[in-house]
Amino acid sequence: MHVTATMMVILIGLGFLAGFIDSAVGGGGLISLPALMFSGLPPAAAVGTNKIIGAAGSFTSTLIFRRSGKINLKLLRYLMPFTVVGALLGAWAVTQISSNVLKPLMLILLAAVLVYTIWHRNWGAKSTFKQLTGWHWVGFALVIGALGFYDGFIGPGVGSFLIFAFLSLGFDFLGAAGNAKLLNLTSNVVSLILFIVLGHVHFLIGLPMGVASVIGSFLGARITLKMGTQFIRVIFIGMTLILLLKNTWDYFH
Repeated sequence: MHVTATMMVILIGLGFLAGFIDSAVGGGGLISLPALMFSGLPPAAAVGTNKIIGAAGSFTSTLIFRRSGKINLKLLRYLMPFTVVGALLGAWAVTQISSNVLKPLMLILLAAVLVYTIWHRNWGAKSTFKQLTGWHWVGFALVIGALGFYDGFIGPGVGSFLIFAFLSLGFDFLGAAGNAKLLNLTSNVVSLILFIVLGHVHFLIGLPMGVASVIGSFLGARITLKMGTQFIRVIFIGMTLILLLKNTWDYFH
């Protein structure tokens, strides 16, 4: 596949923008995945190559959130295996069936996330999380596994779903975003490895976009931590709305 210099410059710029947006509230795949498909990559290769961009950006933002104490490793070390299994199953599934089968459910969930977050204005303003026990732990682990599957299968929007999941536990927006980044990194790396094995990764496009994503993620994460929870709440609502509108348009057209 031949990519012109002009197209490569555009893709690198979009990789930067995807990393910047994704570092705060997720949704970077909304930018990078359509760009990869527009470049001429087939769907499976576009999803696989997009994992380079997602993994590079989420690695950078995860480090920054970790250094700021916004990641709960005590909780996440037990949840990461569920993400791993889900991501592997999702990455395999996307090579077998069309991603359209999950889009109606995704649209319903995005709408629910948006309405709930807008309705509860003080939600995520401060952390009230204690610990997960019993059936609550089992239920949440299964949700995390399902989101890992979704990330391996499609990807765009998983950051919003993960943040919403951690908000439901009582984390504030910054804590929810930090925890979401580590799990997003896990699913990106796992699914990327599988896509490489299956031969669905275009490195000549993915690596330059991945470097741009690292730079964008670094700047985005630093700005997010500096601005605080109210800033990330506004960005979260905005990106969820864009995801909902964009994917609704794609589904019906």
